[in-house]
Amino acid sequence: MVFSGLPFLFFFLPTALALYYLAPRRAKNGVLCLVSVVFYAWGEPVYVTLMLFSIAVNFAYGRWAERRGPRRPALALIIAVNLALLGFFKYAGLLAASLQALGLPVPAPDLPLPIGISFYTFQALSYVIDVYRGRCQAQRSLIDFGCYLAMFPQLIAGPIVRYISVAEQLRDRRESIEGFTAGIGLFALGLSKKALLANQFGLLWETCRDLPAGAATFLAAWLGVAAFAFQIYFDFSGYSDMALGLGRMFGFTFPVNFRYPYTARSVTDFWRRWHITLSSWFREYVYIPLGGNRVPAPRHIFNVAVVWTLTGFWHGASWNFALWGAYFGLLLVLEKYVWGRWLEKAPAWCRHVYCLAAVFIGWVFFNFTSIPEAFGYLALMFGAAPAWNDFALYYLISYGPLLLIGALGCTARPAACWESLRRKKPALAAWAGAALTVGALFLCLAYIVNSGYNPFLYFRF
Repeated sequence: MVFSGLPFLFFFLPTALALYYLAPRRAKNGVLCLVSVVFYAWGEPVYVTLMLFSIAVNFAYGRWAERRGPRRPALALIIAVNLALLGFFKYAGLLAASLQALGLPVPAPDLPLPIGISFYTFQALSYVIDVYRGRCQAQRSLIDFGCYLAMFPQLIAGPIVRYISVAEQLRDRRESIEGFTAGIGLFALGLSKKALLANQFGLLWETCRDLPAGAATFLAAWLGVAAFAFQIYFDFSGYSDMALGLGRMFGFTFPVNFRYPYTARSVTDFWRRWHITLSSWFREYVYIPLGGNRVPAPRHIFNVAVVWTLTGFWHGASWNFALWGAYFGLLLVLEKYVWGRWLEKAPAWCRHVYCLAAVFIGWVFFNFTSIPEAFGYLALMFGAAPAWNDFALYYLISYGPLLLIGALGCTARPAACWESLRRKKPALAAWAGAALTVGALFLCLAYIVNSGYNPFLYFRF
């Protein structure tokens, strides 16, 4: 079940909200935990036991560590259990295929990937590590811990919520009309990003990507990768906005996951703005423990290589993701040690063009699971095709207004204009916000009902 699907919008969400608000205060976490398990079971009934096992063993570790004190062997064991579950279901197929390519007769398991396993595993790891470090107290309620780990708003696409950021909210939170209406607005914004923008850009990307060799051009290649860049941003940031909105409806405040990444002027800055909770997780639990940047240059380069290899593989069990991670790790090292000073002195527009070009190239590696196909598409982007043809010009003109809307939507300008209106004319902003929310929800529902194209790019992670 996905947030932009009719079963969720018309059945699951209204039922979950009704049950939650009808429940007494002490039972609200239990109700939220129960509906979250049902949400997970809707699409993955077999793997509910996997999630329940994860909840049980990580809760048990926290209680044990509280009684016995932090012990490194126990921490290593619980980390190994979490990573073993993630590794088996997500990477066993890749390992078997790689061994088969070397001539070893290893059977490849045919297992569907449990939905959201990368997200809830990382949340479980953050909990057990923070308990070990003494940064938070162990949760004493199995229901409350299950609510944290299985909470459906951020289960399938994040943000990755660290336990210490919501521990107080699990114990004591108060829902309000203001928070609920703000949550509806955030949800409507995210749904609009997904249904009205990301899906349209996805159609353009698939059209450009699947062109026959004789019809491919330089313009079509760049138009396609730009469309994919918009698609993945509005798709993922839209889901993050919906998760934040749903959290507000249930009284939670989750961390922001995106801060206008396409306005960045370096790759380093881009990764401070894109999927912020994942970057923060790797920085806190991998990069800093390895020594961070307070080490000699060779060691720092090694640390960056480890983090970005893991970041690449976190996104998927395919070698193209490893290449994608290595590519960005290399760029970050080069910005740090080679051309970073020059980049700081360059004009702002030059830095922005450089960042976008670097990110767009990275999206090619991200999208094509076949590495030769990725390099073939990059060849089209850099001159191995005619400059343009009638097809490319037609789609550029046809999608021109949508591309302009997408480019504007990637900046802080719309939010700044809205905040200015709220400050100067709060009454008008309130009425306009309500009208925009209702109108956006109506348009999104009309699109979802009438369109069969509704992919979710991060569903596989």
